[in-house]
Amino acid sequence: VQLQASGGGLVQAGGSLRLACAASGNIFSINIMGWYRQPPGKRRELVATMTTGGETNYADSVKGRFTVSRDNAKNTVDLQMNSLKPEDTALYFCIYLRGSQISWGQGTQVTVSS
Repeated sequence: VQLQASGGGLVQAGGSLRLACAASGNIFSINIMGWYRQPPGKRRELVATMTTGGETNYADSVKGRFTVSRDNAKNTVDLQMNSLKPEDTALYFCIYLRGSQISWGQGTQVTVSS
């Protein structure tokens, strides 16, 4: 599975950004898609994921500010990020999960200035 992400950029604290990711290739009808991020000098961490059935999982640090959504017919997943904080600055990766299969997108940079 190949993943193409877009939508990163530079924004001031309190602002909003929307990330988008499109999957292509051999995609199973039941899967998990979502987003991880890697802040500068830190390990990669969960942001939010959503199953094809609509179940979501959010990191505590983004609950109430970020919303993950997907279009199963188009194999896309989006991340709406509101009330952004400088600590949200990171390289954001789209992810596809199916059993033991994990595919990562190329990463898109989000920088939040204070």
